[in-house]
Amino acid sequence: MTTHEFEIRDEIALAATPEQVWDAIATGPGLDSWFMGHSTIEPREGGTNRLEMPGYVQESMITAWEPGRHLAFRGDSPDGTFMAFEFLIEGRDGGSSVLRAVHNGLLCDDWEAQYDGLKVGDPMHLRKLATYLAHFPGRTSAFNLFLVGPAVADDAKVWSTFAGALSVGEITEGARVRLDLPGLPEKAGIIDFLSAPHVVGVHTPDGILMLIKGYMHLLVVEYHSFSDDEDEKEIETAYQSWLSTAFV
Repeated sequence: MTTHEFEIRDEIALAATPEQVWDAIATGPGLDSWFMGHSTIEPREGGTNRLEMPGYVQESMITAWEPGRHLAFRGDSPDGTFMAFEFLIEGRDGGSSVLRAVHNGLLCDDWEAQYDGLKVGDPMHLRKLATYLAHFPGRTSAFNLFLVGPAVADDAKVWSTFAGALSVGEITEGARVRLDLPGLPEKAGIIDFLSAPHVVGVHTPDGILMLIKGYMHLLVVEYHSFSDDEDEKEIETAYQSWLSTAFV
């Protein structure tokens, strides 16, 4: 087995205090409000950070725990590969913060494709964190979805289908959109971030949506709801149906 080391560094300014940022990255409900899957965190150095996604579970050991300042954890796989994350929070004037993130580890097999996916996915999830803290401060999601669809290699088809779901001719940051999917009421939103032709992130009055063309061309919908009036099953069914039919 051939292995390859990697490291991805990023930083982002956040409209939130260090304490708010800490709650978002170091608690299960906070992570579930912007990150993928479902997280459970044992709040101490040496504790466990457990991430559950469909068909996948990763348990990591917390290696640094300084509330409001420094969080790190590392997950090792039986094949010798690993993933490690480190977050450093720095408070700024006006109740804002800067978050510095380092993601490093050891990949194997199709490591180039994995790395390409991480280079796009990591910064986009930090942008989703910024969206969460800017538009839903002090709240945690009522539910979050991580839905996997088919693999579609055609970038242009995927991007145009994303645009169609958002009722826009062109996907641009800051654009106002209208989510229009069969089985769901129409909903207005704003595009907060994008990485063409792979990721677009939108917030609505009720939640945060991310449409992804990711690793191995797999299509993914991530949705975090902050409304008690939304029906989780209804939304899951509608997006799963869209993934199954819209790209044929």
